[in-house]
Amino acid sequence: MAMDRLDRMQLFVRVVERGSFSAAAHDLGLARSTATEAIKVLEADLGVRLLERTTRHVTTTLDGRAFYQRCLSILSEVDEAENAFRDHTPRGLLRIEAHPLLTQTFILPGLPAFLAGYPELFIHFGQGDRYVDLVREGVDLAIRAGELDDSGLIARRLGALSEITCASPAYLAVHGKPERIEDLDGHLAVGFVSSRSGEVMPLEFAVGGKTRPVRLATRVTANNSDTMAELARLGFGLVQAPRYRFSEDLAAGRLVEVLPDFPPPPTPLTAVYPQNRQMTPRLRVFLDWLAGVLTASDLS
Repeated sequence: MAMDRLDRMQLFVRVVERGSFSAAAHDLGLARSTATEAIKVLEADLGVRLLERTTRHVTTTLDGRAFYQRCLSILSEVDEAENAFRDHTPRGLLRIEAHPLLTQTFILPGLPAFLAGYPELFIHFGQGDRYVDLVREGVDLAIRAGELDDSGLIARRLGALSEITCASPAYLAVHGKPERIEDLDGHLAVGFVSSRSGEVMPLEFAVGGKTRPVRLATRVTANNSDTMAELARLGFGLVQAPRYRFSEDLAAGRLVEVLPDFPPPPTPLTAVYPQNRQMTPRLRVFLDWLAGVLTASDLS
Protein backbone atom coordinates (compact mmCIF):
# COMPACT_ATOMS: atom_id res chain seq x y z
CA MET A 1 0.00 0.00 0.00
CA ALA A 2 1.43 3.35 -1.08
CA MET A 3 1.26 5.97 1.67
CA ASP A 4 1.40 9.72 1.15
CA ARG A 5 2.48 12.26 3.73
CA LEU A 6 -0.97 12.60 5.31
CA ASP A 7 -1.29 8.81 5.55
CA ARG A 8 2.01 8.65 7.40
CA MET A 9 0.95 11.46 9.73
CA GLN A 10 -2.29 9.63 10.54
CA LEU A 11 -0.33 6.46 11.17
CA PHE A 12 2.13 8.31 13.41
CA VAL A 13 -0.72 9.77 15.48
CA ARG A 14 -2.28 6.34 15.93
CA VAL A 15 1.08 4.78 16.91
CA VAL A 16 1.51 7.47 19.58
CA GLU A 17 -2.04 7.03 20.88
CA ARG A 18 -1.85 3.24 20.94
CA GLY A 19 1.77 2.99 22.08
CA SER A 20 2.25 0.11 19.65
CA PHE A 21 3.06 -0.38 15.98
CA SER A 22 1.05 -3.60 15.87
CA ALA A 23 -2.08 -2.07 17.40
CA ALA A 24 -1.90 1.02 15.19
CA ALA A 25 -1.39 -1.11 12.07
CA HIS A 26 -4.37 -3.30 13.03
CA ASP A 27 -6.58 -0.24 13.55
CA LEU A 28 -5.71 1.10 10.09
CA GLY A 29 -5.78 -2.21 8.27
CA LEU A 30 -2.04 -2.29 7.58
CA ALA A 31 0.66 -4.89 7.91
CA ARG A 32 2.99 -4.18 10.83
CA SER A 33 5.97 -4.12 8.47
CA THR A 34 4.23 -1.47 6.36
CA ALA A 35 3.61 0.67 9.42
CA THR A 36 7.20 0.32 10.63
CA GLU A 37 8.62 1.24 7.24
CA ALA A 38 6.27 4.23 6.88
CA ILE A 39 7.43 5.70 10.20
CA LYS A 40 11.06 5.20 9.17
CA VAL A 41 10.34 7.14 5.98
CA LEU A 42 8.63 9.88 7.99
CA GLU A 43 11.61 10.19 10.35
CA ALA A 44 14.03 10.23 7.41
CA ASP A 45 12.05 12.98 5.65
CA LEU A 46 12.03 15.10 8.83
CA GLY A 47 15.59 14.32 9.79
CA VAL A 48 14.66 13.64 13.44
CA ARG A 49 13.85 10.63 15.59
CA LEU A 50 10.18 10.70 16.55
CA LEU A 51 9.75 7.50 18.54
CA GLU A 52 11.65 5.47 21.10
CA ARG A 53 11.03 1.75 20.65
CA THR A 54 11.30 -0.88 23.35
CA THR A 55 10.23 -4.52 23.31
CA ARG A 56 6.99 -3.65 25.09
CA HIS A 57 6.10 -0.08 24.29
CA VAL A 58 6.60 2.89 21.98
CA THR A 59 6.99 6.43 23.35
CA THR A 60 7.66 9.79 21.74
CA THR A 61 10.90 11.71 21.84
CA LEU A 62 10.71 15.46 22.57
CA ASP A 63 10.62 16.12 18.83
CA GLY A 64 8.04 13.37 18.45
CA ARG A 65 5.74 14.94 21.04
CA ALA A 66 5.94 18.33 19.32
CA PHE A 67 5.32 16.74 15.92
CA TYR A 68 2.36 14.79 17.32
CA GLN A 69 0.67 18.02 18.43
CA ARG A 70 1.26 19.60 15.01
CA CYS A 71 -0.13 16.49 13.30
CA LEU A 72 -3.31 16.68 15.37
CA SER A 73 -3.81 20.28 14.31
CA ILE A 74 -3.11 19.61 10.62
CA LEU A 75 -5.26 16.48 10.44
CA SER A 76 -8.10 18.29 12.22
CA GLU A 77 -8.03 21.07 9.61
CA VAL A 78 -7.97 18.52 6.79
CA ASP A 79 -10.96 16.70 8.28
CA GLU A 80 -12.84 19.97 8.71
CA ALA A 81 -12.21 20.92 5.09
CA GLU A 82 -13.28 17.50 3.79
CA ASN A 83 -16.36 17.40 6.02
CA ALA A 84 -17.70 20.47 4.25
CA PHE A 85 -18.04 18.43 1.04
CA ARG A 86 -17.95 14.70 1.79
CA ASP A 87 -20.78 12.24 2.12
CA HIS A 88 -21.78 12.17 5.80
CA THR A 89 -23.20 8.64 5.74
CA PRO A 90 -22.15 6.91 9.01
CA ARG A 91 -19.94 3.96 8.13
CA GLY A 92 -17.13 1.86 9.54
CA LEU A 93 -16.36 0.24 12.88
CA LEU A 94 -17.33 1.90 16.17
CA ARG A 95 -15.65 0.59 19.33
CA ILE A 96 -17.81 0.99 22.44
CA GLU A 97 -16.79 0.17 26.02
CA ALA A 98 -19.68 -0.43 28.43
CA HIS A 99 -20.65 -2.72 31.27
CA PRO A 100 -22.27 -5.97 30.04
CA LEU A 101 -25.49 -5.69 32.09
CA LEU A 102 -26.00 -2.04 31.20
CA THR A 103 -25.45 -2.92 27.54
CA GLN A 104 -27.89 -5.83 27.69
CA THR A 105 -30.53 -3.88 29.63
CA PHE A 106 -30.60 -0.52 27.87
CA ILE A 107 -28.71 -0.72 24.55
CA LEU A 108 -29.24 -4.10 22.92
CA PRO A 109 -33.07 -4.07 22.80
CA GLY A 110 -33.10 -1.13 20.39
CA LEU A 111 -29.87 -1.93 18.56
CA PRO A 112 -31.41 -3.94 15.66
CA ALA A 113 -33.63 -1.01 14.67
CA PHE A 114 -30.74 1.46 15.03
CA LEU A 115 -28.36 -0.56 12.86
CA ALA A 116 -31.09 -1.21 10.29
CA GLY A 117 -30.95 2.50 9.55
CA TYR A 118 -27.17 2.47 9.04
CA PRO A 119 -26.24 -0.61 6.97
CA GLU A 120 -22.58 0.46 6.65
CA LEU A 121 -22.06 0.85 10.40
CA PHE A 122 -20.51 -1.88 12.56
CA ILE A 123 -20.15 -1.98 16.35
CA HIS A 124 -17.79 -3.79 18.69
CA PHE A 125 -18.68 -3.86 22.41
CA GLY A 126 -15.83 -4.17 24.89
CA GLN A 127 -17.18 -5.43 28.20
CA GLY A 128 -15.79 -5.28 31.71
CA ASP A 129 -15.38 -3.43 34.99
CA ARG A 130 -11.80 -2.25 34.47
CA TYR A 131 -10.93 1.35 33.72
CA VAL A 132 -10.11 1.49 29.99
CA ASP A 133 -7.62 3.96 28.48
CA LEU A 134 -9.63 5.04 25.45
CA VAL A 135 -6.76 6.63 23.56
CA ARG A 136 -4.21 3.87 24.13
CA GLU A 137 -6.69 1.07 23.45
CA GLY A 138 -8.34 2.64 20.41
CA VAL A 139 -11.84 2.91 21.92
CA ASP A 140 -14.19 5.45 20.33
CA LEU A 141 -16.66 5.83 23.20
CA ALA A 142 -17.02 4.59 26.78
CA ILE A 143 -20.11 4.66 28.98
CA ARG A 144 -18.97 5.26 32.55
CA ALA A 145 -20.85 5.18 35.83
CA GLY A 146 -19.74 7.42 38.71
CA GLU A 147 -18.02 10.73 39.06
CA LEU A 148 -15.37 11.36 36.41
CA ASP A 149 -11.82 12.37 37.12
CA ASP A 150 -10.09 15.08 35.10
CA SER A 151 -9.10 12.74 32.29
CA GLY A 152 -9.03 15.21 29.41
CA LEU A 153 -11.90 13.34 27.74
CA ILE A 154 -14.99 14.99 26.31
CA ALA A 155 -18.00 14.00 28.40
CA ARG A 156 -21.75 13.96 27.74
CA ARG A 157 -24.09 13.32 30.65
CA LEU A 158 -26.62 10.57 29.91
CA GLY A 159 -28.55 10.42 33.17
CA ALA A 160 -28.25 9.00 36.69
CA LEU A 161 -28.78 5.47 37.98
CA SER A 162 -30.86 5.02 41.14
CA GLU A 163 -28.90 2.98 43.74
CA ILE A 164 -30.10 0.67 46.49
CA THR A 165 -28.70 -1.27 49.45
CA CYS A 166 -29.72 -4.90 49.79
CA ALA A 167 -28.80 -8.29 51.23
CA SER A 168 -29.97 -11.89 51.03
CA PRO A 169 -32.71 -13.19 53.35
CA ALA A 170 -30.21 -15.73 54.74
CA TYR A 171 -27.77 -12.97 55.68
CA LEU A 172 -30.49 -10.86 57.31
CA ALA A 173 -31.75 -13.88 59.25
CA VAL A 174 -28.35 -14.13 60.94
CA HIS A 175 -27.37 -10.47 61.29
CA GLY A 176 -30.75 -8.75 61.52
CA LYS A 177 -32.28 -6.16 59.20
CA PRO A 178 -30.87 -2.66 59.87
CA GLU A 179 -33.47 0.09 60.19
CA ARG A 180 -31.11 2.99 60.95
CA ILE A 181 -27.52 3.83 59.99
CA GLU A 182 -26.54 3.17 63.61
CA ASP A 183 -27.77 -0.41 63.21
CA LEU A 184 -24.96 -1.15 60.74
CA ASP A 185 -22.50 -1.74 63.56
CA GLY A 186 -21.42 -5.37 63.34
CA HIS A 187 -22.70 -5.89 59.82
CA LEU A 188 -20.60 -7.13 56.87
CA ALA A 189 -20.36 -5.78 53.33
CA VAL A 190 -19.47 -7.39 50.04
CA GLY A 191 -16.38 -5.38 49.20
CA PHE A 192 -16.07 -3.89 45.72
CA VAL A 193 -12.46 -3.07 44.81
CA SER A 194 -12.08 0.00 42.59
CA SER A 195 -10.05 -0.63 39.43
CA ARG A 196 -8.73 2.93 39.64
CA SER A 197 -7.66 3.12 43.30
CA GLY A 198 -7.28 -0.57 44.15
CA GLU A 199 -9.15 0.09 47.40
CA VAL A 200 -12.41 -1.32 48.74
CA MET A 201 -15.11 1.28 48.26
CA PRO A 202 -17.22 2.26 51.30
CA LEU A 203 -20.99 2.04 51.36
CA GLU A 204 -22.70 5.42 51.02
CA PHE A 205 -25.99 6.63 52.48
CA ALA A 206 -28.01 9.84 52.17
CA VAL A 207 -28.46 11.24 55.68
CA GLY A 208 -29.90 14.70 56.27
CA GLY A 209 -29.21 15.82 52.72
CA LYS A 210 -25.58 14.75 52.88
CA THR A 211 -23.74 11.62 51.82
CA ARG A 212 -22.33 9.57 54.68
CA PRO A 213 -19.69 6.95 53.83
CA VAL A 214 -19.71 3.83 56.01
CA ARG A 215 -16.91 1.26 56.02
CA LEU A 216 -17.94 -2.20 57.13
CA ALA A 217 -15.88 -5.32 57.65
CA THR A 218 -15.61 -7.61 54.62
CA ARG A 219 -14.91 -11.32 54.38
CA VAL A 220 -14.91 -11.44 50.57
CA THR A 221 -14.00 -8.74 48.06
CA ALA A 222 -14.14 -8.62 44.26
CA ASN A 223 -13.30 -6.23 41.43
CA ASN A 224 -16.13 -7.47 39.21
CA SER A 225 -19.71 -6.34 39.75
CA ASP A 226 -21.24 -9.61 38.53
CA THR A 227 -19.18 -11.54 41.08
CA MET A 228 -20.09 -9.02 43.75
CA ALA A 229 -23.79 -9.49 43.01
CA GLU A 230 -23.49 -13.27 43.29
CA LEU A 231 -21.64 -12.94 46.60
CA ALA A 232 -24.55 -10.87 47.92
CA ARG A 233 -27.02 -13.56 46.84
CA LEU A 234 -24.91 -16.12 48.70
CA GLY A 235 -25.21 -14.14 51.94
CA PHE A 236 -21.76 -12.57 52.32
CA GLY A 237 -23.07 -9.16 53.33
CA LEU A 238 -24.73 -5.92 52.33
CA VAL A 239 -24.23 -4.67 48.80
CA GLN A 240 -24.94 -1.44 46.94
CA ALA A 241 -25.58 -1.27 43.20
CA PRO A 242 -27.94 0.33 40.67
CA ARG A 243 -31.52 -0.78 41.26
CA TYR A 244 -31.91 -2.16 37.74
CA ARG A 245 -29.18 -4.72 38.45
CA PHE A 246 -31.19 -6.33 41.24
CA SER A 247 -34.75 -5.84 39.96
CA GLU A 248 -35.23 -9.56 39.21
CA ASP A 249 -33.57 -10.62 42.48
CA LEU A 250 -35.83 -8.32 44.47
CA ALA A 251 -38.94 -9.56 42.67
CA ALA A 252 -37.94 -13.20 43.24
CA GLY A 253 -37.03 -12.65 46.90
CA ARG A 254 -33.38 -13.59 46.43
CA LEU A 255 -32.41 -10.17 47.81
CA VAL A 256 -34.17 -7.72 50.14
CA GLU A 257 -33.79 -3.95 50.08
CA VAL A 258 -32.63 -2.42 53.36
CA LEU A 259 -32.44 1.15 54.64
CA PRO A 260 -34.70 2.52 51.86
CA ASP A 261 -34.99 5.82 53.74
CA PHE A 262 -31.23 6.33 53.43
CA PRO A 263 -30.53 5.50 49.78
CA PRO A 264 -27.07 5.73 48.24
CA PRO A 265 -26.65 8.81 46.03
CA PRO A 266 -27.59 8.28 42.37
CA THR A 267 -24.69 7.29 40.13
CA PRO A 268 -24.04 9.62 37.16
CA LEU A 269 -23.96 7.90 33.79
CA THR A 270 -21.70 9.59 31.24
CA ALA A 271 -20.46 8.97 27.72
CA VAL A 272 -16.82 9.94 27.18
CA TYR A 273 -14.64 10.06 24.09
CA PRO A 274 -11.12 11.36 23.31
CA GLN A 275 -10.87 15.08 22.67
CA ASN A 276 -8.17 14.63 20.02
CA ARG A 277 -10.47 12.55 17.81
CA GLN A 278 -12.89 14.05 15.33
CA MET A 279 -16.60 13.61 16.02
CA THR A 280 -17.16 11.19 13.15
CA PRO A 281 -20.64 10.70 11.66
CA ARG A 282 -20.76 7.16 13.10
CA LEU A 283 -19.93 8.40 16.61
CA ARG A 284 -22.37 11.30 16.37
CA VAL A 285 -25.38 9.22 15.34
CA PHE A 286 -24.68 6.54 17.94
CA LEU A 287 -24.20 9.06 20.76
CA ASP A 288 -27.39 10.92 19.87
CA TRP A 289 -29.30 7.64 19.68
CA LEU A 290 -27.83 6.43 22.97
CA ALA A 291 -28.77 9.66 24.75
CA GLY A 292 -32.33 9.29 23.48
CA VAL A 293 -32.54 5.64 24.56
CA LEU A 294 -31.37 6.37 28.10
CA THR A 295 -33.58 9.46 28.41
CA ALA A 296 -36.59 7.31 27.57
CA SER A 297 -35.48 4.47 29.87
CA ASP A 298 -36.40 4.01 33.50
CA LEU A 299 -33.03 4.36 35.23
CA SER A 300 -34.63 4.17 38.67
